[in-house]
Amino acid sequence: MARVLIVEDDPLVRSAMVADLTQRAHAVRTAGTALDGIREVSQHPPEIIVLDLGLPDLDGRSALKMMRAVTETPVIVATARDEETEIILLLNAGADDYLVKPFSGEHLAARIAALLRRSGPPSAATVIRAAGLLIDLARREVLLDGTLLELSRREFDLLAYLAARPGVVVSRQELLTEVWRQSYGEDQTIDVHVSWLRRKLGETAARPRYLRTVRGVGVMLDPPP
Repeated sequence: MARVLIVEDDPLVRSAMVADLTQRAHAVRTAGTALDGIREVSQHPPEIIVLDLGLPDLDGRSALKMMRAVTETPVIVATARDEETEIILLLNAGADDYLVKPFSGEHLAARIAALLRRSGPPSAATVIRAAGLLIDLARREVLLDGTLLELSRREFDLLAYLAARPGVVVSRQELLTEVWRQSYGEDQTIDVHVSWLRRKLGETAARPRYLRTVRGVGVMLDPPP
C-alpha cells in the first residue's frame, strides 16, 4: 500500500486510475491541475506522484520542475509522446519513470511497485564518511571539511552513490540506471554533473581530490588519505 497522488485533468481517466489503484489497496488522492497538485504535495505528502503532462494550467516540464522544487517524492510522468528525445528531457528534468498513454491499470501498478522497491526501507548506515567528506543520507546534507555544500538533488544522489562504493569504478551505464533511473542517455549528462560536483568539492579533472575519471570505464570516489 502506498499514498499515491494522481495529477490528471481528464475526469474519466482520473476515475479509472483511482478505482484500479484503490482496489489494489493504495490510498489515492487526486488533482486536476498542476497548481492543485503542488498544493496537495505540500498538504498531504504522497509516496508516489503520477503526473499527466497535458494539464490545462502548465506545460509538462514546467509542472515537473515545480513539483521537484517542493518534493523529492518519486514522479511517474504520463505522456502521449514517445519520442526518445522528449523522454530523455523529462527524465533529466527530474522524472523517475514514465508511461506512454494509453496504459493499463496493471502497467501503472507495476511501475509504482518498482519505484517503491527502489526507494525501499532506509539503510542502516545513514552517514557516509570519506576523508573530509561527511554525507548524511537521512538529512541529504554534505559537509566538506566541516563546511555545508549546496548540492542539487542529482549532485547529492551522484555523490552518495559513489561514496557508498569508495575505490570502485562505477560505469556510466550503471550511473544512468541507478542514479538517473533511465536505461539510456548521453555520457555528456554524467560528465556535466561530475564537473559541477568537482567544482563544489574544490577540485578539477586535472587535479582531482575525490572524484577520479577512468577513461572509457567510468567514475570513482577515491578519497585522499
